[in-house]
Amino acid sequence: MNKQVKQILLIVLAVLLIGELAFLGFRALRGEEPHQPDLPPAAASSPTVETMEAFASSAPSEVSATEVSEAPTEASTEPKESRYVLTFTGDCTFGSTAEKWSNGYGFVKTVGENYNWPFENLRPYFEADDFTIINLEGPLTDSGTPADKQFVFRGLPDYTRIMTGASVEAVTLANNHARDYGQTGYNNTVQALTDGGIAYVERDGTALYTTESGLTIGLYAASFSFRESSIRAAISGLREQGAEIVVCAFHWGDEGTYRPNGSQEYFGRLAIEAGADIVWGHHPHVLQKIERYGNGVIFYSLGNCSFGGNTYPKDYDSAIVQQEVIRGSDGTVRLGELTIVPISLSSVSGRNNYQPTPLQPDTEAYARVLSKLDGSFRGADLISAETAPPTQMPTVPAETGETGVPETAAPEIPTGEIPGSTGAES
Repeated sequence: MNKQVKQILLIVLAVLLIGELAFLGFRALRGEEPHQPDLPPAAASSPTVETMEAFASSAPSEVSATEVSEAPTEASTEPKESRYVLTFTGDCTFGSTAEKWSNGYGFVKTVGENYNWPFENLRPYFEADDFTIINLEGPLTDSGTPADKQFVFRGLPDYTRIMTGASVEAVTLANNHARDYGQTGYNNTVQALTDGGIAYVERDGTALYTTESGLTIGLYAASFSFRESSIRAAISGLREQGAEIVVCAFHWGDEGTYRPNGSQEYFGRLAIEAGADIVWGHHPHVLQKIERYGNGVIFYSLGNCSFGGNTYPKDYDSAIVQQEVIRGSDGTVRLGELTIVPISLSSVSGRNNYQPTPLQPDTEAYARVLSKLDGSFRGADLISAETAPPTQMPTVPAETGETGVPETAAPEIPTGEIPGSTGAES
């Protein structure tokens, strides 16, 4: 090939190269991507597991693969998890018996008009949560006829300010002292709660409560008399009404005993199986174990809290529990972490001054509280189950077809999850 031909070929190649570069530059100005050949499978890189999981969690499950690839990826468009905290306490009696109304160490004289006194040391927990509920053990009334029984409690209608001042949102009235001053005293209590803006759930009744943060809680309450059909119907009804979390408040068990009886275990587990998330028990006036069961949790007894019914209890140990609730990005709701705050009924030693106070970690009392809640406590009951009044031991209803309580293995609570009993006069 002569020199002139070579020069002509080089000129042609240069023109073609310049033309290709000009074409690519024109496509780039239009925002088009240059074509790339398909890679063989062995050469294609796969996303990491973390990337795949993060992407999948942000995409609705019903969206097709094509739709997912075209979905917006900005973080601001992805739904977020919401977290809530619900607080539960032991029995609260704001008042006393008529005989101790004027007692210098009694509840009425101790509190006076300082309505912040009873929950002064627990208020930080109540105010920081989304919902606090207590068992109001005794009427708040200025009138009514006292019941003919050993222990009859009464407090003042103004004692609702004890609750409102400490961010207590709700109470249960399903207990054996709510009508200590008859229907009149009960009605006055309901009116006082209503005037104070405090929600309540009555015996064999249900109620819905939506927190300021937007969680809808369903409440069902029962006292001593339990029927499987009633439990299932109440839980189902609350779900149909929009309850995201269902709490069963059960007044049950044997006073002074540190271990739940078979009936408590049967109905507590039945409620969880029927769709409840939390079973919150009271009445024994001492701590009993906490049990994780299925997807729920059972607080068999949280003892007493601010309890005007006994100035010199045999047991000052108690606890408040705070249950986290998580609403996922997909709208489903589940239980999260459980926080236990071990407390003493009193902020002084030697007597009950009705001001429950958190215990210091690494103390004997703190460890003892934990042992009562994890079921490892082996101390003697204050009152034996054999001598407890028979009305305190509900039995399995005939409608279940059982003649006794079914044997069900108790699920174990993982060690370390339970970090918080109390004598009473009722």
